[in-house]
Amino acid sequence: MALRITRIDLLELDIDLRLTDLWREAGEITEWNLEVVAAFMRAAYGKGYCDALTEDAPGSLCHDHGYRIPGRRETPVRER
Repeated sequence: MALRITRIDLLELDIDLRLTDLWREAGEITEWNLEVVAAFMRAAYGKGYCDALTEDAPGSLCHDHGYRIPGRRETPVRER
């Protein structure tokens, strides 16, 4: 039976490749606890945020994998 690779599988692989350094560091952790997990979650979120800000073409990760590019949220108008 042939293995069917889905677009979700490809998206996961693309994200894993972007997180290579974190995956390597995670492999060196011998004692996991909530504090360590939280630190890795924050690091992964921050990495994704920075990647999104520095993409040559904003939204390319979504576009390349066949997902809708989310619209930007409206910025609330501040009164002076």
